[in-house]
Amino acid sequence: MEIKDESSEIFNSVSLLLAEKRTSLSVLRTAIALFTVPTSVFTILVATSRYYDLNESLYFAVPLFLLCFFLIFFGLYLVIRSLRRIRFIDQKIQEIKEKDTCLREVIKHA
Repeated sequence: MEIKDESSEIFNSVSLLLAEKRTSLSVLRTAIALFTVPTSVFTILVATSRYYDLNESLYFAVPLFLLCFFLIFFGLYLVIRSLRRIRFIDQKIQEIKEKDTCLREVIKHA
């Protein structure tokens, strides 16, 4: 009975770690989307640049550029954070797998 409880606890721990990994992957997906927004904005600005003078619309352009740079840096922060968390979670799962033979067998056959 005690072995069943220990095995169940280990599987629950791995399940929790995998849920955390899914969360980190979704944050990574969001960060990649944050990178596409400034790229799209700059593409539109370059494509329509002959219809406006940047010097005359500088009061619109400066906040827009600041917002785009903020989105780029925030996206970069989220990518780095997500990749670190994913690597940490993978290391934890590997440690658990090395300690438990039952889990090693399940993962080997999956």
